[in-house]
Amino acid sequence: MRTFSSLGVALLSLGVVSAQTVSTDATCGGTVGFTCQGSTFGNCCSSNGWCGSTAAYCGTGCQSGFGTCTSTSVSSSTVVKVVSTSSTTKISATASPTAPQSAQQCLNGKNVPYKMTSDAAYADLVEPYNLRLPYKPAVVVIPTTNQHIQDAVVCASQAGIKVQAKSGGHSYASFSSGGKDGSMMIDLQSLQTVSVDAAGVATVGGGVRLGNLANGIWNAGKRALSHGTCPGVGIGGHFTHGGYGHTSRNYGLAMDQIVAADVVLANGTLIKASSTQSPDIFWAIRGAAESIGIVTTFYLQTRPAPANITYLQFSFTDILKSKTTFTNTWLHLQDVAKNASVTNSKLSFGVYMDNYGTFSLSGAYFGSVADFNSTVRPELLRTLPTSTATVESLSWYDYLVKVSGSTTIQVPTTGYDEHDNFFAKSLTVPESTGLTSAGLDALYDYLQTSGSIDYYVIINLYGGPGSAINSKDTAFAAYSDRNSLWVLQNYGATAASIPFVNGINSAIINAQPQTSFGAYLNYVDPSYDAATAHKLYYSTAVYSRLATIKSQVDPKSVFWNPQAIGA
Repeated sequence: MRTFSSLGVALLSLGVVSAQTVSTDATCGGTVGFTCQGSTFGNCCSSNGWCGSTAAYCGTGCQSGFGTCTSTSVSSSTVVKVVSTSSTTKISATASPTAPQSAQQCLNGKNVPYKMTSDAAYADLVEPYNLRLPYKPAVVVIPTTNQHIQDAVVCASQAGIKVQAKSGGHSYASFSSGGKDGSMMIDLQSLQTVSVDAAGVATVGGGVRLGNLANGIWNAGKRALSHGTCPGVGIGGHFTHGGYGHTSRNYGLAMDQIVAADVVLANGTLIKASSTQSPDIFWAIRGAAESIGIVTTFYLQTRPAPANITYLQFSFTDILKSKTTFTNTWLHLQDVAKNASVTNSKLSFGVYMDNYGTFSLSGAYFGSVADFNSTVRPELLRTLPTSTATVESLSWYDYLVKVSGSTTIQVPTTGYDEHDNFFAKSLTVPESTGLTSAGLDALYDYLQTSGSIDYYVIINLYGGPGSAINSKDTAFAAYSDRNSLWVLQNYGATAASIPFVNGINSAIINAQPQTSFGAYLNYVDPSYDAATAHKLYYSTAVYSRLATIKSQVDPKSVFWNPQAIGA
């Protein structure tokens, strides 16, 4: 972390300033000792160690020993180009030809572990979850300490290389590999801490995968968290972009359980962010962490795991054979989802459909089988075709295994080797309109055109009476999807499915022109340009606040992917 030497502080207090080097990369103050006075970035050195000229740099916390604290204009020769229509700093994503060598020299000098393209382990480290989008990072850092991460970020900044962290690597767009060739990927696989204190707060390393997290907190006192069902997904992207599971309507999103985080910023400092410490950064990382810093440790508020939970599944064979049946089924399920006499925080469900005619409704109920069968099941199934049912009481741990689709929720901490080849999109449907009969008719008609395309559609209930997801708003976190009734994930195999999957969204959107649809961050769609992604994922107001924070803590856009804040 940046600190002043006692000698430096003494000299400054006496008004004695030794010869200082003018910053050439926007860093200043602290142990680097660079001054902003006379730099092309601005004459003020902010509390976070960056040169600038606005109130964010010249105001509270400005380091007067490394420049002035009076607002100044930035020289027209600066490499930082501010776009007049946005507060976001636009920086080229292209590294110089010597950048990898420069970064390598810097990493060597700081004894940071890494692998280059010539190393034997490189290919396995960079193989993405989505094989359709393989990128080649210039260097893969494999830190074992926070200091390694801090040093790596500084090295990348000095070399002009963009940085992205890899927690589990499940980014649908391979953004954890940088989203382009030539980035620095910081692989957090060594950060595997899972512990729980007396207050039930779990300390979790940034490289922990969901299955190991659930297993770890269960073993630490039968504790529980709300999160997704796939054991191999990493905590980093999942928890900072929402994090939905069938317990979310009761417990909230995975993100909602973060009470603090250790974050490495673009200038190499390590801070703790919470509602009382660096609250703006705490707000921003819950929604856009990949643009703000690297979360090395999460602090999560766990809760006692329930002794039992009811698992439910109903498989139907005839719904996808008739448009009338399909649309009426969905309109009925939507009525149930909005009916407070049936649906409350105890109930969660979603529907899986695919090109093989599958229509399967599954979910969870925080109550007994008898309670579900008497209070929910009759109305849920009323008017629907006959189904094959599974309704059973499971222990919490057995439930986690059941929904994982595997025989265990524990996954390897190194050498994880599950991959797919796909294209995916999402669609968030607001509670105010829901899915209309016209939208459902259009969806049914379009799905009939799939031909030989392998696809599936999952539609999960987010909103409705008692939803803990929708009980919060954008003042809580940089996550705008707090008013959805349904969230769709549309998924197709290989690049051949791209036109068809795009068409699923278009069919619904075109049939419901009155509806303001959005998109879900954890189903990131690389086909969107940055401006479209920002609008769909964040909304204008949330993005504007994120852009301001980004300009203050990462003015060089060290943390970058094609849809990052400021991209």
